[in-house]
Amino acid sequence: MVNNQIIGARDTHLPPEDLDLVALRDNLLEQRLFRQEQLRQIAATARADAPPGQRAVSQAEVRVQLAASARMVLADVDAALIRMDEGGYGVCGLCRRPIESERLAIVPQARHCTRCQQVREAGR
Repeated sequence: MVNNQIIGARDTHLPPEDLDLVALRDNLLEQRLFRQEQLRQIAATARADAPPGQRAVSQAEVRVQLAASARMVLADVDAALIRMDEGGYGVCGLCRRPIESERLAIVPQARHCTRCQQVREAGR
């Protein structure tokens, strides 16, 4: 678990209007293309596989998990792009405070500020 005192030591909250939305949108669009291509490759690999055997079954399970993860990230990216278009990007979906600029630089599809994300993960 990350120490909340360290996270709160620097005030990196920027109002959404101060974010470099062009760079963040470019990053999101790049991620979208990457995930779409990843899903195409997973589907192509599934079609090219040999008849089922134990190894093929294991590989199919891995592909299913990879595809599910890619679809989840793709949905998050699309949701972030919608938030950008609607003016809600960069605002935490729980506390309604600005999401830290460093967090958005690393995870541009983030829906929650660091503190709220930690609370969500701790509750799992």
